[in-house]
Amino acid sequence: MSSSLPNLDSVTTINDDGSRNFVHPADVHGRFTTLRTIVGIFLIAVYALLPWIPINGYPAVFFDFVHRQLHLFGLTFLPQDFWLGFFLITGLGFTLFYVTALFGRIWCGWACPQTVFIEQVFRRIERLLEGDATARRKLDKSQWTPEKIARRGTKFFIFFLVTFVIAHIFISYFVSIRGLYQMMIGSPLENWSLFLFVFAMTGALLFDFVWFREQFCIVMCPYGRLQSVLIDNDSVVIGYDKIRGEPRGKMNAPGAGHCIDCHRCVAVCPTGIDIRQGLQIECIGCSNCVDACDAVMEKVGRPRGLIRYDSMHGFEGKKTRIIRPRIILYTLLLVLGASVMTFSLSTFKPATVTMVRMTGSPYYLMEDGVRNQYLLRIFNKQTHPMTFTLHVTKGPAALKTNDLDQPVEVAPMGERKIMLVAVMPKGKYTGPFQFEVRTSAGKFSNTQTIPFLGPSEPR
Repeated sequence: MSSSLPNLDSVTTINDDGSRNFVHPADVHGRFTTLRTIVGIFLIAVYALLPWIPINGYPAVFFDFVHRQLHLFGLTFLPQDFWLGFFLITGLGFTLFYVTALFGRIWCGWACPQTVFIEQVFRRIERLLEGDATARRKLDKSQWTPEKIARRGTKFFIFFLVTFVIAHIFISYFVSIRGLYQMMIGSPLENWSLFLFVFAMTGALLFDFVWFREQFCIVMCPYGRLQSVLIDNDSVVIGYDKIRGEPRGKMNAPGAGHCIDCHRCVAVCPTGIDIRQGLQIECIGCSNCVDACDAVMEKVGRPRGLIRYDSMHGFEGKKTRIIRPRIILYTLLLVLGASVMTFSLSTFKPATVTMVRMTGSPYYLMEDGVRNQYLLRIFNKQTHPMTFTLHVTKGPAALKTNDLDQPVEVAPMGERKIMLVAVMPKGKYTGPFQFEVRTSAGKFSNTQTIPFLGPSEPR
């Protein structure tokens, strides 16, 4: 069995005999809980609605692996543009580190999908069907009666439906809502791999949200391990004011601090820790203990804030330094990264043009001279047609090409392949050289420098 109270010697969610100790946090209400609910509902709405919002004819976020395209809020990225993803991924990761250095694990408690779905969806369903924390613990220990089977069966069935929907929304980011609907009304054998993936993902989510829960944060999530490196004594975290709270004691006890040792902060913690024992790896910064303690302090007529957002220096009565060397360094690096990303995005083009040499011989010796053959590929990234013009801008005046004066129209998100034949007339060829072909459409312009090959000796 587990120890009666949390301690720093072992993980609270593991009993002394090694078995799992399921945490059933008590319900709590307060300013932070209300704000966290608003944030959670907003994030869930964003997750659910993004595949439905059309921008330039495509979902707001659409990972189209079939056509090797990424549609992101009206911009279309091709494989040759994916290097820009480096800035996006590293930028998001570094921003998370930057925020952690300032505000601790605010991501875990307020925006992590694991926390958002468990707190705003699954725990609410659980409370509705099984009652408060005391009733849920009592139900865990009770024998399997028809009532318990009905309650647990109904809960697992609803959990399955919710996770099934979450998995389908996730898939819609890769096949679009329209594509998902066509797959759903068609035979499972037509898209059996995605069909199996949805059920596998549903099973994984069901396992996590029903059983694993806080163990993911404690055991698997690497971010919790990084917090000790990212947080310092000036980072704003959730903590307990020992100066004001100790020694603990009952109301009106001589010499007692403000903490009445009611254990309400422990009862509402989703990972089962006692925040009064200091900052711990299990703490996800959810602020449940803050609202719980504030409610108790109001009832006993004492100021709120015994448990609050503050820095370790703040809890010691010292001044919190928001601007400090690591924050200055992080800010400079963040500004530098954002500037490079902004510049990189400014170079994003509405079309891509590539030119490669045709397969076969690098050049051909003909009666009329030396001939080279190229394949010009134009891809229109826009959701409207684009008309391109091609011109040879640099090269020998004697160089002849097939007719490039005719405009080339490319359909929305379409591609045109054009065979370019360049001939250097007999008697004009003096050796290999380079020439340039410019492809333009409105403000878009692309110049390709092309090597013209031939025998080393003039012909």
